[in-house]
Formats: sequence, C-alpha cells, structure tokens
Amino acid sequence: MKRIAIFSLIIITLAACGSKNANNKNAKTAEVAAVKQINATEFKNLIMDYEQNPKTWIFKGKRPCVVDFYADWCRPCKMIAPIMEELAQEYQGKIDFYKVNTDKEPELSGVFEIQSIPAILFSPKQGQPAMQAGAMQKADYQKIIHEFLLGIKDSTNVTK
Repeated sequence: MKRIAIFSLIIITLAACGSKNANNKNAKTAEVAAVKQINATEFKNLIMDYEQNPKTWIFKGKRPCVVDFYADWCRPCKMIAPIMEELAQEYQGKIDFYKVNTDKEPELSGVFEIQSIPAILFSPKQGQPAMQAGAMQKADYQKIIHEFLLGIKDSTNVTK
C-alpha cells in the first residue's frame, strides 16, 4: 500500500512538472510574439539611432517593424493595443512589434514630432519609414503591413 502511495506521488509530481514545462514553453512562445515595450535607448539600439544619424534614416533591425506610440490615458490607444498584440502573433518571425509610451519618452516622441496618439510608425527593412496617426481597424493595419512592409501588392484578402 505504501509503495502505491509513493508511486502515485511520483507520477503526480512528474505530471505537474511536465505541464509546468509545457506552460513555460507556451509562455516563451507567446513572449516572443508579444508587442515589446521599449524606451529611447532600446529604440536607438533596435530600430534607429537618431542621435548618431539625425538627418538620415538608417534602420538597425533584422526585420521590418511596427512601433506604436501611445499613452496609458489614451482611449484610442487602449482600443488598438489588442489589435497590435494580434498582429504581433500573426506576423511572428516576419515583423517586430514595439510600443513606446509617449509620456515616459518625450524626447523620442519629439524626434518623430508626435502630435496625436496613437501614432504608428511602419519601418521597412530598406527605405524610409511611414507614420500613421489615429486608430484604424485591424484590416487597415494588415493592408499597410502587407503592401508597405512585406511588399505584397495584392492585399485584398488580408482579413482573417
């Protein structure tokens, strides 16, 4: 009887560890695809060093990126946040997604002359970035991503 109890305890412990590892793996996968909060220093390291090259856009990223300039108090910003998370999942491994809090990063907001939020910066791997002010529908963001960032000209069926 004691052996059965010990054996059961071992099985339960192994099962719990296994599910914990599976959850950790899923959490790491979700973490990779999430929109990453960045500050000015990270922006300069990951995207573009505006101090080093104030007049020339030199993209530092490995993939095209989308940067959401937002503020915690902004209602439209809160409305598009889940859309950005969905897009980060959808384009995982193809496009990097970042967000910058304009209240915490006024210098960075000034560099891009952010007048209203949300403001979304779309940066292709090569060429100049584009800025879109105001909240849009997911399909509108997908169209810009397909056409501008990925170079897919026929983006009529981008909605999922």
